[in-house]
This record gives sequence, C-alpha cells and structure tokens, in this order.
Amino acid sequence: MKTILLTVVLGVAVVAGAQQAAQQPAPAQPAAPSQPAASSQPGQQPAQPAQGQPAAPQSAAPVIKDPAEYNAYVGAIQQTDPSAKISGLEAFLTQYPNSVMKNQALEILMGAYQQSGNAKKTMDTATKLVTADACNVRGLALLAYFDRVMAQSGDPNAVQLLTDGKKYGQQGLDCLPKVTDADLLKNKGQMEGIFSAAIGIKCLQDKDYACAVPALRKTVDANPNDFSVVYPMALAYLGQTPPDYQNGIWFAARAAAVAPAAAQAQIEKYARGQYVKFHYDDEGWADLLAAAKAGGAQVPIKPPPTPAEQAHKMALETAPDKMDFAQWEFVLSNGEQADRDTVWNAIKGKPVQMNGTVIKATADEFDIAGSLDDIEKKIADITLTFDDKIPAKLIPKEGASLDFQGNPASYTPTPFMMTMEKGMLPKPKVAPPAHKPPVHHKPAAS
Repeated sequence: MKTILLTVVLGVAVVAGAQQAAQQPAPAQPAAPSQPAASSQPGQQPAQPAQGQPAAPQSAAPVIKDPAEYNAYVGAIQQTDPSAKISGLEAFLTQYPNSVMKNQALEILMGAYQQSGNAKKTMDTATKLVTADACNVRGLALLAYFDRVMAQSGDPNAVQLLTDGKKYGQQGLDCLPKVTDADLLKNKGQMEGIFSAAIGIKCLQDKDYACAVPALRKTVDANPNDFSVVYPMALAYLGQTPPDYQNGIWFAARAAAVAPAAAQAQIEKYARGQYVKFHYDDEGWADLLAAAKAGGAQVPIKPPPTPAEQAHKMALETAPDKMDFAQWEFVLSNGEQADRDTVWNAIKGKPVQMNGTVIKATADEFDIAGSLDDIEKKIADITLTFDDKIPAKLIPKEGASLDFQGNPASYTPTPFMMTMEKGMLPKPKVAPPAHKPPVHHKPAAS
C-alpha cells in the first residue's frame, strides 16, 4: 500500500486547511484580553486574529460572525495534539453543523484521523466531506485510493468498494479541471493517478479493457514501482482480444520485478509463460526480464519466428522418426520445400502406428483426426485406406478413439491431409479359455 503517496496529498490538506483557517478574520466581537479587539461598525473589516498570522485575501475567505463559534473553531484547529484536535473538531461540527467553516473543519478532521492511523474514521469523515463538497478533490482522492486498496487486499466487500472507488475516481477527474488552489495544483498529477487507478481496477474487474488500459496506463507511467497497479496493467493488456503481447508481457515482467518477495516467483512464471506463448520459445526472455528489473524504459519484444522459421527449427532439432504426427503436420504445412522434403522422405512408405479420433468411417477408408488441434476441431487430417474391406462389425463409430497402423503415401499441405495406405487395425482380443475348477474325488472306502 502506498501510504507515503497518500500522506503527501493529505499532508497538504492538513497544512493548507489549518493555515486557511488561522487566516480567517476574527468576527466582530467585544474586546477581551484573550483575543484581539475588533470593530463592530458595519462595513468595516474585522481585526486580524493571533499576532503574526498572515491575512488571507479578504474576498476569498469565509468569515465566522459568531464569536463563540469562532473561538470553538480556532481552539480546535490550533491544537497540536491529534486527539485533542479531533475532539475539538468533532465538538465544533456537532455544535455548529451549518457553519461556514464546515468543509474546512471536515478536511482538517479527515487529515487528523489519517495522521492518527484511524482508517475507518478517516474514510467516514472523507465521505461526509465529499457529501458536503462534491468537488473536494482531497476527500475524493482519499476515498478512491482506500476503496481500491482495500478491495485489492481481499476485503469481503471488494465488489462494492471497487464500485464506489470508480465513482469517486470519475468524480475526482471531473473536478480536477476546476482546481485553482496552488497546493492542490502541485499534486494534480498525483491525484489524477489515484483517480485513474480506481477507475482502471474496476474496469479490469468488469473485463472492460477499453476502459482499464488507458486508465491504468496513466497511473503506471507515474508509479512504475507500484505492484498494485503494474500487475493489473499487464492483465488488462493480455486480457484484450487479441492480446497486446508487446505491452502485456513487458508489464508482466515489470510486475515480477516489483512484486512482494512471496509472489515474485509466481508472477515471473506467469510472465515467462506469456512470453513463450507469444514467442513460441523462451529465447530472449532472460534479457527482457533483466531490462524489466533494471527499471529502465520499456523495451520492445522480439517478434515471434514465422511458421516457416519454426518449421525449420523443428526439422533441425528433431529427427523425423522422433517427431509426433502434429510436428509432421506443422513442418509439411508450413516449412520451406527443403524442410518438407527432409521430413517426408524419412517417413514416406514406412509403417506408422498411432492413435487418432474417427471422423468418418466406411469399409474402404477411415477419415481420422491425428493432431490434438484437429481432434478438438473434429477435422480429419488423415485418410487411412485398406487393401481389403473392413467387416461391418469392426467399423468404428464416429468420435471413437482408434489405434491403427498405416504407411504414409501422399499429402496435401493446405488444408493438410495425409493419405496412409495398407491400413491395419489391432487384432480383436481373444478371451483366454475358461479353466474348469479341479474336481476332488473322495478316496474309495476300504
């Protein structure tokens, strides 16, 4: 959890709020030793409060007119002990629920609760604040952040938290262009990232990748070491149809680099698996992972080899008689002519025993799916012919798994079909003869 990130935002809230409050002109009230004298003449500006405090622009700051309300407010915000400040502000808000300083009091109270480590009260106060002031971006940032982080931490109410977080995130983004406060403007990019993250995580949960990707990317670019957004960024890219492997694999590798120690191995395994899925092997993976761990700029992933290059590598690394049928099919369908010839010349006319799924069967020939892909698609890639007709009782049903033997005779590369001659089926198993139990004769009586 990036508590430091949010502390910066809320720290600004506490300091700015306190200064703004302290700069409020004192209301018209009788002079007293404990407070500065003030004029009660209509139209005159009241005197300044505590000595040494700079005055805020008089036209911009709200003014508390009731002396008792003023004293309660100033007394609360000037407390240095967090507990005393909280008690004072809670009492002020209870006694003066409609005060012109209500929003400022709530904002300072929110910061005080956050400083004291009371997350529940912090969020409760933030909720009251944004209810009273729909564009209080500090309160919105806090709610959007904590709703997201709590949901990602396994809170049982995660679905509702993410829904609320997205709402506050969008509300915050809508309000940011209206911000004029100088301190807030310094942290505008930081809060934009908080709002975008809340939106992106909810969109990812909803599998709305068109929303999740730009929202999360904005946050990740500003927080490249934050695992809580970097890993979701990878999932968002890889969840698209078709997957964005270039970006998805990079951020998966980056997530492995910044993951908590207990999760690093698992995330790295996932990232490598996606790399192999895209690249068909792990060549170059080690370099990519090293670049991701170094924390530098994103590096491009080498494009996967073409089907012809894969076929050539397959033909070089595996002898044809050691290949399975799917490898024969791949080389014979995608390889250059020299690679096709290497494989075909090695297997042509030689008996092959294998298993497949029957697509169609007659007494003269069977159409069989031999590769796993074609079995799943229920597409024949082998035509098995017989020298003699097959008895009806031995003709298998469609969809049946079949052990058979045949001699490769010819093939067509696209769509792939291999013809095998001299088809043979396993001989039917003959049940062993039943053994009669031995007969025991009684010995003859003497």
